[in-house]
Amino acid sequence: MEHQIFIKRIYCEKEEKDGYRMLVDKLWPRGISKAACALDEWNKEIAPSAALRKWFDHDPEKFKKFSELYVEELLNKKEELLRIKDITALQNLTLLYAAKNTTVNHARVLVSVLEKI
Repeated sequence: MEHQIFIKRIYCEKEEKDGYRMLVDKLWPRGISKAACALDEWNKEIAPSAALRKWFDHDPEKFKKFSELYVEELLNKKEELLRIKDITALQNLTLLYAAKNTTVNHARVLVSVLEKI
């Protein structure tokens, strides 16, 4: 049985349904201690490249193009995607991100890719 994949801001409280908690940002989020966020893993490898992240700069008008470019980056990391997807065979997975915008962020793109593999 495959479990669910959730996404949420790292600043939100940990919940029982979270399961495995993975931070998917390249940079450590401001204002939160490592102890406070109850992480199982900080996966910098799966985050968007520094160049792509800087170009995007959380601009909603660039999100469509950002998504396309990020998917291209992700498709070059198939082994890592499969490893992450395998976690859902055992438990729920919560992908954590720091961006303020809950609809325009890389975690949404990542979850859409994981759901297709």
